[in-house]
Parts: sequence; C-alpha cells; structure tokens
Amino acid sequence: MWKNYHMPDSEEQLMDLLVGAGPNTRIISGGTDLMVEIRNGKWPELETVIDISRISGLDQITRDSSGMVHIEALVTHNNILQSPILREYAYPLVQACWRVATPMLRNRATVVGNLITASPANDTITPLLAMDASLVLVSNAGKRVVPLEEFYTGLRKTVLRPDEYVQEIVFKGLQPNQPGVFIKQSLRRAQAISVINCCVLLEMDEDVVKQARVTMGSVAPTVIHSPLAEAYLVGKRLDEEVASEAGRLAGLDAKPITDVRGSQDYRQYMVGLLVEDAVRKLLEGNLQALVPANPAVLDTHEGVSAVHAEEWDQETIETTINGETYIIPGYTDGTLLYMVRDRVGLTGTKVGCEEGECGACTLYLDGKAVVSCLVPAPRAHHARVTTIEGISNGEQLHPVQQAFVDHSAVQCGYCTPGFVMSAAKLLEENPHPDRDTIKYAISGNLCRCTGYYKIVEAIESVCMQEGRPE
Repeated sequence: MWKNYHMPDSEEQLMDLLVGAGPNTRIISGGTDLMVEIRNGKWPELETVIDISRISGLDQITRDSSGMVHIEALVTHNNILQSPILREYAYPLVQACWRVATPMLRNRATVVGNLITASPANDTITPLLAMDASLVLVSNAGKRVVPLEEFYTGLRKTVLRPDEYVQEIVFKGLQPNQPGVFIKQSLRRAQAISVINCCVLLEMDEDVVKQARVTMGSVAPTVIHSPLAEAYLVGKRLDEEVASEAGRLAGLDAKPITDVRGSQDYRQYMVGLLVEDAVRKLLEGNLQALVPANPAVLDTHEGVSAVHAEEWDQETIETTINGETYIIPGYTDGTLLYMVRDRVGLTGTKVGCEEGECGACTLYLDGKAVVSCLVPAPRAHHARVTTIEGISNGEQLHPVQQAFVDHSAVQCGYCTPGFVMSAAKLLEENPHPDRDTIKYAISGNLCRCTGYYKIVEAIESVCMQEGRPE
C-alpha cells in the first residue's frame, strides 16, 4: 500500500517531513477518502504516508475576540456536531456534517480532509463556501491564507502544494440575523454521496433580505454560487413565490453532468427544487430541529493515545487489544482490520465491503467506534483497540449480545458483530436512547438479511432492563 509510514507528533516534525515532498507523498488523518482511493488503485506509486492524527493541539474549535471561528485540521465531523460554538455560529455546517456518512465514519473523517478531497459532491464545502471561509496553508516557507472559493482549480484539483498542509479553516461566525439551511439529496438517508446539495444563507434586515448566498454542490466541476438566485433574493420578503423563483434561477446557474448517481436533466431540475425548499425552510423557521440536540456519535471520549515519533522504529506495532499487549512486527503497510484478524487471530471482526460502507468490521479505537477497514494498521501503535471478543465478561455475554440472542436478532450472523459493537457503544454514550437515535446509531451497519426490526427491538430491550425507564 505504501513504503514509508510516518507519525509526527508536532507540526514542526510534519513540516520537516513535507520538505521536498512530491506527488507520491500523502497526508492522512481519518483516511476515509484516501484509504478507499489506495485500495482502488488511485495511488499505485505511493511512497510515503504521513499520519497527522497524533499531533496535539490540532483538534480545536474556537471563536476569537473578533468573532472569527477557527476549525483546526484534526476536527472530525462528529466534533462539529458536538460543538456549541458551531451550533450557534455555523449552523449550516452542523447540518451538513449531520448528513455525512455514518457515526463510525464521522468519528474518523475530518472536515479539512473532506475539503482537500475536492469532490464537488462533498457536503461540507457547500456551507463553508456560503460562509466565505478561508484555509490557512502552512509550510516551512510560511503561511498563506486562501479563500475557499480560490482553493479549487477544477474537479478534484486544488492550489495546495506538496510541501503544504491545511492548518485550519477560518470564517466569520454567523449572527442571529444570518439564518442558513443546508439540504442534501441522495439515494438513501445515510451512507450516501450527494446527488446534489445546496446551502442558502441569508442576512436579514428585519424581514427583508439584505444579502444572500446560494451555493450548490455536484452540479459543476466545483461547488459553485448561484449569482442569479443571490441577486434576486436581495431586497425581497420571503414568501412562496420568492422561494419558487429563487429555485428556478438557481437551476439556470447549474451546469451538471450525467453520472451513475443521476442524470444531467435530473440534477438540473432537482437543484432548483432543493434551493426552493431551502428558502421555504428559512421562511418557516425552527431551524434547530434539523439536527438532533444529542446525536449518536459512538464515542466515549477516552482521548487519543499519545505516540512519540522518534521512539517508533516504523517496523513494529505495539498495541493493546482487549486489554492485552501485542507486539506485531512487519505489518505497517496493512489495515487494522486484517491486523486483528490475520496477525492476532481475532476473527469476530468481519471483512465486508472494505470501503467503509457495511460496518461489518466495526471495532473501537481509543474509545471510538470506527470501521477498521479504513484505518491503517500503524494507527494502532500505542493505541487501545477493542474487538467484539473484548466486550463480554468471560463467559458472560454483554447485555447487547444476550439481547440479540433473546430477540432472534441474529440471522446469518455475518453483520452481527458490527451491530453489537455499535449498539454497545451507543448505550455507553446514552443509556436511554429513543428509537430514532438507535436507528441513526446503527445506520453504518448493513444487514444482508434485511432484518432490522429484531435488531432494533433487541437494542431497545437493553434500554428497558431493570433500572432503566421505558
């Protein structure tokens, strides 16, 4: 997969590693995009991977005294969902992150990584472009601040140089008179790439639109504005007629293509409806209802395990799995999934899609539920890993495992370990989830037998055991 794998523990070490870096060097954090690309053969000449996930101080969300919001390089989509700052000052971004993938992928996927992938279908680009965000790019030569609108030069192309990394996202926090809505149209409710998406962000002077931002994704080689809709909305009072006309004009600015997710004509028509719907939602208000107050993130916040780069020989992985220490040589170019199965012999974690789609390989990494097929094996060095074999107490099954047996939730059984891991982590995080929260928590686990009813019933039954209210 790669020849060299580095884990710097400071930005200084990262910059040193990037000196002289070329096209065969890639930075990885969550890896939810890069690992799929590597597996699909996009980087056949890949030489060096630089894992920045252990760099301390790069995972902060802050708002400074001037009202500027800062989202650093290691902030994940789930971090966004749990941030009071962003719920108050960047709610369209929170809406977008809520619609990205599944809890396990959101535990690893970073927002900065999402921007760098540079797909016009990426959900977080659309609201950040509407909020006039900029990126801070850093190298040994210094820093430069690039507006997000100038960061993209074409389909999956950016101005980022090989010797640079994105340190943070910066934008002016929204004010109470700047409501915004993100909407995504996809082929299913979870784990789906946008067919199209849009963000409508307004600045209101009482009930009149003073300024408008309408951005659209997956309708051009890059995420774009709709100048026609933006100009039309200024000076208007929102009503059904205004919403309909704004949508019509947005459709005129779109230049979509036909691909496997949707035809050109379909996108041209639907983007107008999405913008119209977004304006209607702004007219109706009650925007906070668009994202649950306490979404399932499947993370008990145990903290990222530390690693000192100079102490790692780049050949041996020393890790703790289910409370036991393992020293594993010669497996630094594989995935965590195959390491726990083939080198440790814990085969309860199943091999499924190997693209983060099915959840069969779910385990815990430093307290977070993740899909292990997209985690590089070296990331387990000095980390804490828990597999399905590690959640029971000797011969005594975990309550979720017992509930699956009692409620006949085990069918062919292949997906069961992943479901159990997601459900057990949910109940650690929230002992009393409602049915909708349970469904969202297991949205990253696919049942090949299509038998979700018994699975949900089993999880609910654990919530209703003695000492837990119905």
